[in-house]
Amino acid sequence: MSRNHTIYLFMILIIVPLQAQHDPGRNAVRLLARGQIDSALVVLQKSPHPLHSPAHQAEQYFVQSLAACMREQNAEKFALQALQDGIAVERFRAWLNDYFSPLKSSKAFQAVMKQHKNPLLHGPMLGAVSDTSASFWCRTESENAVSIKVTTDNGTSAFIKKGRTSKKQDHTAIIRINGLEPNRRYRYRLFIDQQATSPWYAFRTFPTIGSQARFSIVFGGGAGFGADHEHMWLTIKEHQPLAMLMLGDNVYIDDPEHELTAEYCYYRRQSQMQWRQLAAVTPLFSIYDDHDFATDDCIPGPEIDTPLWKRKVWQTFRSNWNNPAYGFGPTQPGCWYDFMIADVHFIMLDCRYYRDLDGGSMLGPVQKKWLLNTLAASTGRFKVLASSVPWSPGVKPGSLDTWDSYADEREEIFSFIDKNRIDGVLLMAADRHRSDLRKIPRPQGYDFYEVMSSRLTNVHTHSLVEDAKGSQFIMGYNEKCSFGHLEFNTLDEEAKITYSIINIDGVIVDSYTIRAEELSTKN
Repeated sequence: MSRNHTIYLFMILIIVPLQAQHDPGRNAVRLLARGQIDSALVVLQKSPHPLHSPAHQAEQYFVQSLAACMREQNAEKFALQALQDGIAVERFRAWLNDYFSPLKSSKAFQAVMKQHKNPLLHGPMLGAVSDTSASFWCRTESENAVSIKVTTDNGTSAFIKKGRTSKKQDHTAIIRINGLEPNRRYRYRLFIDQQATSPWYAFRTFPTIGSQARFSIVFGGGAGFGADHEHMWLTIKEHQPLAMLMLGDNVYIDDPEHELTAEYCYYRRQSQMQWRQLAAVTPLFSIYDDHDFATDDCIPGPEIDTPLWKRKVWQTFRSNWNNPAYGFGPTQPGCWYDFMIADVHFIMLDCRYYRDLDGGSMLGPVQKKWLLNTLAASTGRFKVLASSVPWSPGVKPGSLDTWDSYADEREEIFSFIDKNRIDGVLLMAADRHRSDLRKIPRPQGYDFYEVMSSRLTNVHTHSLVEDAKGSQFIMGYNEKCSFGHLEFNTLDEEAKITYSIINIDGVIVDSYTIRAEELSTKN
């Protein structure tokens, strides 16, 4: 047995004792998926946080109703209480033909269901936006005909495209509209079976690829469910970013072998009204990390189909996001891809699927070759290299999980940038439950800056690391949930990037500007 598989097996063996205590609903569902109903009900009663809100109580009633249905007991009282306490009705409708089918005999429950006849379960979610196109994702209750209508603000031109949700893709569909104009505001509406099922939403296409521009994006990770923090999505929406990058631990599943747990976590997030309001108008670009791919600090090994759950987890990820690409598709699964906003190049990495401790590779040979070729060919004024785990040395002392454990491969990438005089590279990462800015000194080329943020909604917090060996601390924040905000300005004579840390209350905690000349081999 390889070291990779030994590490993974060890994680599976200790998965229950190491449950994250801030999410008793998820922890209980993991046990329900294993048939351990009594244990699940005990875990469910554990308080997730001193702020035991009504929303958390609604979540408890929801899981109790699931457990009752699994035992073929009366689940009506729990289900009705969950709905009364504010649980989204879509949570029940998503499983009504499966786990919650016993509730069909409840007249009181069915009376509530009849008040919600919209076949739309989740979405719409905006994604894969470019300067001339956009994609729209949705999930329906069954296989349905869906269509998207996109118009300009004045209604002088309209685009309509049809599709169909598929049971094979978990009743989801993605419709792509091409032929749009760059940097223009549009409106869109979703139709299911020719009936309007969403309000009109607005979005903006990206500036022309390669053009100079000034725009802002936001990024972050660490988005475990916390009812008291879900208003983070509205805080982000208020800042009107041109795009949002979700850098992993986007939902905390920690259970790659049971589809029930994955569905619970994704459906819970996608049913949240605050999330839906953000996702409908803000282009989302995502990669996964350990907690939404497998388990904490997982090292699954270099093979495509070993462990056996790998491909299924990847397929579930694809069904729940709206990205431009997913690695090289079924022949070479992954979550890596790249895209451009004006003259800024975003390169998104998969740091989990092919992680191989024995071979010393975070990325695997295919993805690494793609990365180096992409960097060499990039014409972006800035190149944002997004990893789900930190690049900076020393930020997670004693851990095998960051790039520190793959230092040779990290140096190979950094040296390639130095040798090929690739200017404008900005490193980006998540994983640590805080927001940071660090600098990595280099003996040749230029020093690398790394922006990090990974406490979007998490309760759990990581301490600031100000004295790490091999990287310099510039600024950081961990008092409250926060996200990273990047303003790119290539219009001015001196191109620059301004990184701001913004907390869940919308307060700009700190800012720092990086000038293009600092990211240049000409210095």
